Amino acid sequence: MNSNRTTKTFLPRIYLISSGEESADNNKLLLNQLARLPRSLSCMVQIREKKLSAKELLSLALKAKAIELPEGTLLLMNERLDIALAAGLDGVHLPENACSANRLRPLAPQLIYGCSVHSLSALRIAEEAGADYLLFGPVFDTPSKRVYGAPQGLKKLGALCQQTSLPVFALGGITLKNAPLCMAKGAYGIAALSLFQESCRFVDIIEELYFNMNP
Repeated sequence: MNSNRTTKTFLPRIYLISSGEESADNNKLLLNQLARLPRSLSCMVQIREKKLSAKELLSLALKAKAIELPEGTLLLMNERLDIALAAGLDGVHLPENACSANRLRPLAPQLIYGCSVHSLSALRIAEEAGADYLLFGPVFDTPSKRVYGAPQGLKKLGALCQQTSLPVFALGGITLKNAPLCMAKGAYGIAALSLFQESCRFVDIIEELYFNMNP
């Protein structure tokens, strides 16, 4: 099951996923977001940049780590434990078909391990593997996931949240208006990519999302 030190009060409720558009020549998108995070609001931040080489990912991770972040903010690397360790990050996020958390934890027991899940059966596998939190989605329609079929919906989100004590972050098509609906179904927090890409309103969106989730 989840590690003893990780509780629902330990993790921030807002989960920011990087754009996927960073390049070796211009990798300032994520760094600008991190530098502008409201000082009073901690976030989970996943570096998910599949277009970058390992060397480029490490460079980005080191730059992200060097930024003075709000207290409690956690930096995670998508799948690459080696890069997370080399950059001194806080954890690793594992896709549903990736190496399981229980195989990685002995190598780095101090890190947080999150898992993406899309079904109750995947939830059980993640629990048994010792995941610290879950990403579930897509809850709502989102262009990047249409090729995989219809969105999961709020009903499935609620059913999954009822079946686990792990923190569940709702992902996929999240907006300021529907985020509270996810929380009402039992989600611990909200994860998003596109929601945070509107640069001119980035800070306002983070703050409004936080207060919508914490009435």
